[in-house]
Amino acid sequence: MGYGRFTMSTEKSARRPRGEDRRRQLTAAAAALFFERGYPHVSVADIARRAGVSTPTVYRYFDDKQALLFAATQDCVAAFERGTDEALDGADDQSAALIDAAAALSGAQPQVTSLWRWSGQHLTTEQNREVVARTREVLRRWAGAIAQQRPDLTQRESTYLAGAILSVTGSISGRSLRVDQDIAESTLRQLIRRLISLTPSAAPPIPELPADLFATPGRRDEILDAAARLFADQGFAGTGMDEIGAAVGITGPSVYKHFPSKESILIAIGQRSALRLEAGALAAAATSPEPRGQLDLLVDSYVQSISGAPDLSVSFQSRFVLAGNPQAIELIAGQRRYVARWIELIRCLEPETDEQAVSLTVHAALAIVNDAVRMPRSTPRPEFAARMAYLMKGLLHA
Repeated sequence: MGYGRFTMSTEKSARRPRGEDRRRQLTAAAAALFFERGYPHVSVADIARRAGVSTPTVYRYFDDKQALLFAATQDCVAAFERGTDEALDGADDQSAALIDAAAALSGAQPQVTSLWRWSGQHLTTEQNREVVARTREVLRRWAGAIAQQRPDLTQRESTYLAGAILSVTGSISGRSLRVDQDIAESTLRQLIRRLISLTPSAAPPIPELPADLFATPGRRDEILDAAARLFADQGFAGTGMDEIGAAVGITGPSVYKHFPSKESILIAIGQRSALRLEAGALAAAATSPEPRGQLDLLVDSYVQSISGAPDLSVSFQSRFVLAGNPQAIELIAGQRRYVARWIELIRCLEPETDEQAVSLTVHAALAIVNDAVRMPRSTPRPEFAARMAYLMKGLLHA
């Protein structure tokens, strides 16, 4: 199965008028930039430069940046639909065909698997309705393919697994250019098989984090809490200091008594999330002497941290804003050290496994919950954290 079916082609075709070629060129450039930087941090001029055209040329085809986002999202969904149809239509072994489809999808541009899931807050209600309906139908087909092999699962369980498989596929797609392609594909196939063998309803409860990790003892933390919620809902660029102040009952200028700039607030959110992760890692090391026990505790603390507060998600989504900032560089280095702990624990458990495969596995497990918390309707369910931790552990354990 070739990877081409999932690509967003920008090549000219004799069968398509020039205008359609240009639109595809622009939506492909927009999709790549939105994926790399986040929608709020991309301008129409940026898209024009990436596509190699003038800014007025963009406006000949699209009214504004938001129209480009919707068109790019539609192209990504169409690629997702097309590849799924080609893989599953007429296949006797649906689960094997699903794995083939995911392997092909992992070779596509990363935005194909990601943009449609992350663009919702910037689309209109009607646009979101269309995107959700189309993507749900594809995930319904993926869930049906899983159910053929696992008829014991409920529809909700199959859908949980389908969403997790898509997150794993997207994670490997984002890293496949940096690792051996054969290792990337074999790892993906192995991870999907692990996921299909799981039963989400069997997820055991996970312990709550100590309450003081999420305490807000003073005005500074109140500001960080409010800013994190606003950044998560509106994006960093779409949030003003006056809004942050109003959210905690003070004026915008009063916020400056605690933080010199909006950027400094974002850095402080990242630092606070890093402290929470570090606390979870230290607790895991102190609680369990065995690598597997430590790894399970790391999973529990990570899931609780990212689902209990928006800090981590905001930090991940706002990296482009802080590019080049020395404090942000240290934050990223700290995140890498944290992930390295996970990798080292798995290498202790599976010393024969290729190092690249271990790294892919860890990032894939993190992607399951990182993606899920972007879907607001998922997190309030009482079983959410337990099921996320269960899926991650099932992926990490051979």
